Amino acid sequence: MISRLRRALCLLLPLGGAGAAAAAAVPAMGQPAPDFTLPDQSGKPRRLADWRGKWLVLYFYPKNDTPGCTEEACTFRDDWEQLTALGAEVVGISVDDSASHAAFAQKYKLPFPLLADTQGEVAQRYGAISDWKLFKFAKRYTFLIDPQGCIAKVYLSVSTSRHSAEIVADLKQLKQTWR
Repeated sequence: MISRLRRALCLLLPLGGAGAAAAAAVPAMGQPAPDFTLPDQSGKPRRLADWRGKWLVLYFYPKNDTPGCTEEACTFRDDWEQLTALGAEVVGISVDDSASHAAFAQKYKLPFPLLADTQGEVAQRYGAISDWKLFKFAKRYTFLIDPQGCIAKVYLSVSTSRHSAEIVADLKQLKQTWR
C-alpha cells in the first residue's frame, strides 16, 4: 500500500521536481529522480527520460581506473545479463570527462553508458558530490529508479565487490511488489 502511495505521489510531481535543486540533499525513496542531460563516453547526450519505462541502476563513482571503481564497474559488467533480464539498465556517472570514460569502458569492456558530469552538477542534485574547492569527485552512491522515474531505493554505503549482487537481489524483490 505504501509503495502504491509513493508511486502515485511520484506521478503527481513533475520529473526532477522537489529536491532536484537542493544542494546536498539526497533524494528520498518515492521522490522523482532529479532530471539530467549528460554526454556519454562517445559524447552522445543522454537524458534520464531515455530510460523511462525501465528500471535504472544509476551509480555515482569517484574516478575511472581506480581499484574500487574498477571493481564496482566490472561487477556490474559481470552481472549485466541478470540485470537486463530483470528489465534494468545500468548507468555510471563520475566527474571524469567523456574521453576518460571511453578509455575506461573500452579497457574493461563495459556494456553500459558512463556519463560525464564534469562540473559535478548532477552529482550535486543527487547529494552525491564531494567538493574540496580545488577538486570535486562523486561519492559512491547508487539510486535504483523505477520505470516511472521515481527513486525506489537509495544506497549510500556500497561494497564494490558485492554491490551488483545486492542490486540484483533487491530488483527481484522490488519487482514482486511493484505494479
